[in-house]
Amino acid sequence: MTSTRVQTDAFARDWQAWHARRWNDVAAPHGIAALAATHWLSAVPRQLEGVPGSWHAEGAATVGTGLADSGLARLDGRPVEDAVLLIEGDELRDGETVLRAFAREGVPALRVIDPAAERRRNLEGILAFDPDPAWVVPARWTAGGPPLDVEQVDGHRTRRSDVGSLAFELDGRQLRLTTTGGVDADGDPALAVVFGDTTNGDTTYRFRFLRLPLPDASGTTTIDFNRAFLPPCAFSDHYVCPMPSPANRLDLAVPVGERRPVSGEPHGSARVG
Repeated sequence: MTSTRVQTDAFARDWQAWHARRWNDVAAPHGIAALAATHWLSAVPRQLEGVPGSWHAEGAATVGTGLADSGLARLDGRPVEDAVLLIEGDELRDGETVLRAFAREGVPALRVIDPAAERRRNLEGILAFDPDPAWVVPARWTAGGPPLDVEQVDGHRTRRSDVGSLAFELDGRQLRLTTTGGVDADGDPALAVVFGDTTNGDTTYRFRFLRLPLPDASGTTTIDFNRAFLPPCAFSDHYVCPMPSPANRLDLAVPVGERRPVSGEPHGSARVG
């Protein structure tokens, strides 16, 4: 077996392992597809459908009351008191369901993560293109740039100042993508990219995400478009994913990476599920 064949096979195995991990992150009982609701809160207490007690906001915190006999418990199994205050990321259990505090720009919400969520129950796989090493390209990252106005899928707009620019070449064309700060699948710092391309709405979801290694001292990093992945809002309508800026909508096809979720028999080249 030639060294090129060995390298190609190793590349495909690495990609398959990544895609299998992605499937687990999405389809696990409390994974991405299990988000059943995001309840935005105000200072006025109210009952939430399917959630015990009454809930309201105190600043950026999520507060529940009337919970003494609710059956809600901390993650370590201790039952909650009559009133509980949660900050972003705190979780409670309601049987198999997880209640998670969330906040966006100081406005809190209570998220319901339910293994029985309809979208998760019906999810059969994630369609993806076959991996292709030709879509792994070097890039030069430059920090800074004008603040980025980001529109999220629910219409909310926010401004990011942690921006940078990636310069790279594809098929002889000089291209750029804007980055923001992010974390990778292991929670380590990474460059985050939200991008669109001409496959969107046809063979792929309307936009996709990338996470890239932080650049080295010379500003060099690598873009592996094979690891373009679907945003959480592809699996649940209750996420608030950022959409690509106009500058990040590439006027070419990117026929690698994840394509779209499927809830029946898929018709694509690769499937996990």
